[in-house]
Amino acid sequence: MLDIIVRLEEEKDYRKVEEITRAAFSYPGRVERGGIGCPFEHWMVHALRKKDGIIELSYVAEVNGTIVGHVIYSNARVEKTDGKIVHVINFGPLSVHPEYQKLGIGKALMNATIAKATELGFGAILFFGRPKYYPQFGFVEAEKYGITDCGGDNYPAFMAMELKNGYLENVQGRFYESSIYDDSLNRDAVKEFDKVF
Repeated sequence: MLDIIVRLEEEKDYRKVEEITRAAFSYPGRVERGGIGCPFEHWMVHALRKKDGIIELSYVAEVNGTIVGHVIYSNARVEKTDGKIVHVINFGPLSVHPEYQKLGIGKALMNATIAKATELGFGAILFFGRPKYYPQFGFVEAEKYGITDCGGDNYPAFMAMELKNGYLENVQGRFYESSIYDDSLNRDAVKEFDKVF
């Protein structure tokens, strides 16, 4: 059993976190997002810190004093059919160094940060992820709440979880996350950033 310490990310951790995130999303046979030719996620972490990221919800996991995982949350919203905005949060990427995957690191990060997000008073989390993994934390398909992605679509990978009971009740609308997640807008920035790795 690993002794996993989950703590708030500090500025001195930034480069290590970006290296771990790049490694976590670099694997044989991976089809790169948008034909960028390199992982996209390490740039996302870097960019989210400057725009839309929630610094008090950027956490690392350590084993024996070494950072082996990371997750960051960001501000997002649901635009209701009546035009009103419901503020929610999004997370990702969730990264675990390849040598430490499937050892409970991701689970430790998720449990700690969901608890922290609740403590900070956020109402709900919506995100896109693996539908076979995230229900263990309490996520359900966003369709349950009448929420679609920004294009009006639903699918199992689009999930939601209330942190406050009833927060998403009767919300019905479209989900919008940070533009940082749009690879079509950020290809050049990603390629340039990846040159330093």
